[in-house]
Amino acid sequence: MAKSRIGRAEQLNGWLFIAPALVLLGIFMIYPILWSLWMSFQTGRGMNYSFGGFANIIRLTEDPVFIRALTNTGIFLVVQVPIMIVLALLFAAALNNPNLRFRGFFRTAIFLPCVTSLVAYSILFKSMFASDGVINDLAMVLRLMDAPISWLGDPFWARVVIILAITWRWTGYNMIFYLAAMQNIDKSIYEAARIDGVPAWARFVYITLPMLKPVILFTTVISTIGTLQLFDEVNNITLGGPSDSTLTLSLYIYNLTFKFMPSFGYAATVSYVIVLLVAVLSYLQFLVARDRKA
Repeated sequence: MAKSRIGRAEQLNGWLFIAPALVLLGIFMIYPILWSLWMSFQTGRGMNYSFGGFANIIRLTEDPVFIRALTNTGIFLVVQVPIMIVLALLFAAALNNPNLRFRGFFRTAIFLPCVTSLVAYSILFKSMFASDGVINDLAMVLRLMDAPISWLGDPFWARVVIILAITWRWTGYNMIFYLAAMQNIDKSIYEAARIDGVPAWARFVYITLPMLKPVILFTTVISTIGTLQLFDEVNNITLGGPSDSTLTLSLYIYNLTFKFMPSFGYAATVSYVIVLLVAVLSYLQFLVARDRKA
């Protein structure tokens, strides 16, 4: 009896210790999630809303701006994430070479962009790729083109600028994961392959990549989630323009909530599209990457 009382007292003390954290989680995480789910079924403008059932879901299928934002987000996801993953792998493989001089400098230089201010670097890219910016000036001096490119005024080039910006910022972040994983691979495996005459490219393809599979899966999922939530770069560089060619789902949610006449219910519905996309794509990535047993 005494031991059981002591056990119950210890459990009670444990719950008391974590109670403040649970209360904060409930207030700032669980409650907002439940509230947004309830709001996704509300229709109306501003604070004048009422239950509308599936009206917001039907509105999604008829909203050309939402379709455009979904398409743009898909383009950024399909184009940028593979480029960033491949670049990060190549940088990590190069910087893992013990014979490379100034490895510390190059690692810091590539990783540094991901710790810079989002707003600061976005404004810098906007200035660099302006019609009279340094990119056009340099290209004209080097005679790479005859006339300046309207980087931020043309839909295609505006997407290119956004892809370059987020690739520049986040490639180093993924590279650090790959570099750490590569340094944990047993060097004797590479030595045995080298003695057997396996070339460098084959060692990378058949040894390094399979052993990095869990890390590649992790970075791919994280990069996918980040791209689906893309907001800062688009908002600060192009504002979704020109002609909504760089509008993303997150920026559209922001516009529905704060820029246009507030439509909180519809904005919540669009936000759950991102939740659904994250869940489905993450599941598919885990499904593709799982080990298949004979």
